[in-house]
Amino acid sequence: MAIAAPEPKAEIQPPIVGEKRVVLHGVDWDAYLQILTALPQQRGSRFIYDNGLLEITMPLEDHEFAGRLIERFILTLVELYGMRIKTMGSTTMNYPQLQKGTEPDNAYYIQNQPLVKGRNVNFEVDPPPALVVEVDITHTDIRKNQFYASLGVPEFWRFNGRLWRIYQLQNQVYVEVEQSPTFPLIAKEQLYDFLQRAKEDEIEAVQGLREWWHSRPKL
Repeated sequence: MAIAAPEPKAEIQPPIVGEKRVVLHGVDWDAYLQILTALPQQRGSRFIYDNGLLEITMPLEDHEFAGRLIERFILTLVELYGMRIKTMGSTTMNYPQLQKGTEPDNAYYIQNQPLVKGRNVNFEVDPPPALVVEVDITHTDIRKNQFYASLGVPEFWRFNGRLWRIYQLQNQVYVEVEQSPTFPLIAKEQLYDFLQRAKEDEIEAVQGLREWWHSRPKL
């Protein structure tokens, strides 16, 4: 039986200027939906709802910067691997039967891309995304490992501003692994190098990743 990996800690503990998390307890499903409906779709805040607990995050620049760079990293790898992808971004993913809803930093259909391409995803009947990414630089009250495992997301990445953790779903719980099941040729050092380069030049970071890929020893 797989043993669930512990919830990682954020790199920065509150208070922090720029990023805020508001936690509301005792919010039922209908109230959660009413709040979602009342707010514009184009907003800076992100919601995650877990059976009565609603957490609203207003990301800081470091949070958004890391999230967008990790997406560049993933999209480049998908291209290099010759895969297909449907990018969901922070689309609201609601699962009323589980009393859970989320707007992750990034979400992607890869293996099931042919199933959902060309249309909107129905999260109540379609499989979950193959890969979900969350950037948690500051503390979150949601047990996100448990949360996304309950949705059946096969692979979950978490980045706290310093450490990249990769989780693979095994027997309905997440086990921490050292290499991505989706991109098994990629060591963690590749993401760290990519992020470091991208702080100075994002295009150069993408070019460096491509050069590494094409010059790597072929098995």
